[in-house]
Amino acid sequence: MAKILLIQTAFIGDAVLATALQEKIHAWDSSIEIHWLVRKGNESLWQDHPYVKKVWVWNKQKQKYLELFRLIKAIRNERYQKVINVQRFAATGLITIFSAAKETIGFDKNPFSRFFTSVIKHQISSGDQPLHETERNQLLIAGFTDATPAKPKLYPTAAHYQKIAGYQSKPYICLAPASVWFTKQFPADQWVSLIESIPPAYSIYLLGAPSDRKWCDQIVRSAAKPNTTNLCGLLGLLESAAMNYVNDSAPMHFASAMNAPVTAIYCSTLPAFGFGPLSDNRHLVQTTQSLSCRPCGLHGKMACPEKHFRCATTITTPQLLDTLPNFTN
Repeated sequence: MAKILLIQTAFIGDAVLATALQEKIHAWDSSIEIHWLVRKGNESLWQDHPYVKKVWVWNKQKQKYLELFRLIKAIRNERYQKVINVQRFAATGLITIFSAAKETIGFDKNPFSRFFTSVIKHQISSGDQPLHETERNQLLIAGFTDATPAKPKLYPTAAHYQKIAGYQSKPYICLAPASVWFTKQFPADQWVSLIESIPPAYSIYLLGAPSDRKWCDQIVRSAAKPNTTNLCGLLGLLESAAMNYVNDSAPMHFASAMNAPVTAIYCSTLPAFGFGPLSDNRHLVQTTQSLSCRPCGLHGKMACPEKHFRCATTITTPQLLDTLPNFTN
């Protein structure tokens, strides 16, 4: 039986999008045994996965390089037929070239790509030539599958669904207000305006990481609206995977992987960068103003370079409410 290792040790959103590779490989040849290497904290995405056999975990926060060399030794012992490296950083390049795999595949921007057996050009998406991240990643496996990418997908278990069943007794809307990057994060007062404008028939749940809880508590208090609950940090990754209103951030990719109805709010970034939602029922909301400063970067910034943040503040609540009838939670 062929055995393949996929490497994606970046942040959670990148890991979710990379699940499209496992979907394609499994659909192409279900006899292939699929393993993953991911950063610590992301491994629960593959909890009790129906066909991912093993998940290696790299803890980058504790003895990073000692752990790296431990992983290299253990991975060499697996004798993989293929190692496919989705990342462009040197450390994962070392893992790839020292894996002892028969075939090593990665992007040309990895510093050690010259030592891979197959090197794929890393193509950047643009407005003229849009290329989604899943399409870019598919190039890594096109040589033994085909050129058509799969969609990312997550597999919550019956236990995950049972844990959230109590929240689904009436129609509900899920919001993911937080983002690591300030210029990707829709402002708190505008989230409050949206919450206050959602019809009372809906329960409203705010989802996110434990680190998002304090900020979302402030939003809930400011909205002062019944049936609004802050669930940040109270649910696991697979229990909080379906989102409805999101920033251009990881929760958007969770929605894609669950094919959940989603409205993605773009502030400083653009859908043309190649990280847009993939749900069948998807909507994009962004400013209608022409701003010379937008976009200000590929992945957002910690502060607005122009000090005004108009790419966010000029998005209106009616724009968001226009997509509400499309949600059927």
